[in-house]
Amino acid sequence: MKRLPGFFPLTVLFCLIAMSLPATVLSQDLPRSLPETQGVSSERLTEFVDALDSLNGLHSIMVVRHGHVVAEGWWAPYRPEYRHSLFSLSKSFTSTAVGLAAAEGKLNVNDSVVQYFPEDVPENPSANLKSMRITDLLRMSTGQQSEPPRSDKEPWTRTFLYHPVPFKPGTHFVYNTSATYMQSAVVQKATGQNLMEFLTPRLFEPLGIDNPTWEMSPQGISTGGYGLSIRTEDIAKFGQLYLQKGNWHGKQLVPEAWIATATSLQTSNGSNPESDWDQGYGYQFWRCRHGAYRGDGAFGQYCLVMPEQDTVVAITSGIGNMQSVLNVIWDKLLPAIHAEALPPADAKAHHLRERLQSLKIPHAGNNGKSPDGIAEAYAFSENSLKIQSMSVASSSDDSITLRLNFDGKEQDAVFGIGRWELTQLSWGAVPSIPVATSATWDGSTLITKICFVETPFIVTAKWKFEGDAVVLSQESNVSFGPARKDDIKGQKIAR
Repeated sequence: MKRLPGFFPLTVLFCLIAMSLPATVLSQDLPRSLPETQGVSSERLTEFVDALDSLNGLHSIMVVRHGHVVAEGWWAPYRPEYRHSLFSLSKSFTSTAVGLAAAEGKLNVNDSVVQYFPEDVPENPSANLKSMRITDLLRMSTGQQSEPPRSDKEPWTRTFLYHPVPFKPGTHFVYNTSATYMQSAVVQKATGQNLMEFLTPRLFEPLGIDNPTWEMSPQGISTGGYGLSIRTEDIAKFGQLYLQKGNWHGKQLVPEAWIATATSLQTSNGSNPESDWDQGYGYQFWRCRHGAYRGDGAFGQYCLVMPEQDTVVAITSGIGNMQSVLNVIWDKLLPAIHAEALPPADAKAHHLRERLQSLKIPHAGNNGKSPDGIAEAYAFSENSLKIQSMSVASSSDDSITLRLNFDGKEQDAVFGIGRWELTQLSWGAVPSIPVATSATWDGSTLITKICFVETPFIVTAKWKFEGDAVVLSQESNVSFGPARKDDIKGQKIAR
């Protein structure tokens, strides 16, 4: 999965260049229905939403029963029209591309991997490497003991093929994002198109998934194992397509046989009956308890398909304990689902809608009163954030404006007081991306929050003013590395 540090702000932004603007709001392609009409209890759905809210990290939820959306909500400042980074949930889309290419006769899953990359194969490849097949990439059973690295120094395909293969392919499960990249590279070799080009007419357009983005490797190949960004409803549509065995409005988009194979157990990966990561692995799909399967991504991006309940759940979030989200689904959502339609419960359905519309991520606070003694501007020595200077340009009961110089580019950043301010921010060569900002004063400390609304990341920065200095501390809600960065110090600029 992708190694995004998630720190404010530059390191996150450089990793998100491809995600520059919010998605266009589309017509809602999935029909809506009252929960009881589809056999789901509004009262129990409300309890389900309350339990998710208590996890303090959800960004969106959509529940689809019998092909109808019965519950949907976004934690403000997240919105329905925003694309959200899927991280490893992207893998399920990549394996779908492999299945489509196979159905068109452009490749065979029993093809050897090395035959597609003769220019990158070691001079004396091992027997295990030569026997590695596309199906081994799909099942995360390449025979490698660790995930091959990916860097800018050489092609990722070459790095993968030079990585040791100590085990016989097909016998050893290792979660391996580089193996998913190889699937993307194989599809591009076999079809002459990258994943976006190949999937757009075959999957994205028929499903009404508009303006998806997918990050690219330095070699111009879709990253495959991560990097896809789409809306919550788009995730739900993808899950519904799989639930319907590849059929969409009467057209077979994905072969039924491929879906059956991709979502069934292909590799054993554990024995803990209480863990949804120990139920086996398919073709870039995880098997789950209760007969379900899912694609998922770091920090809680889910496409959960529940065939026994004819239900799909789409979730985006920024949460560390991903099992906790699935536990809530089993504990709270399953009991809400009934085999037959339920009697109308208009008042409870109305209460559910109100609860879903009230969801929000806490803003920084309500205090806009600036303390005395704040200098006009502060300069910072060289630091990992590439922040060169800052000043409090203005402060009122409604907003606080910081004048920031990052990597030689100065801009004003407006932070809402007692609310989220939706705006665009950019640093250096990084294009503007949508964010939501909030700030408050706590004595002589300015607390700012930036929510990168197309990602899981929300970063809290505290600017503590002490005489002629300001100390900046910062922490991300989730991160692949340490959540907290080292403090940096700025000094008053003499005038």
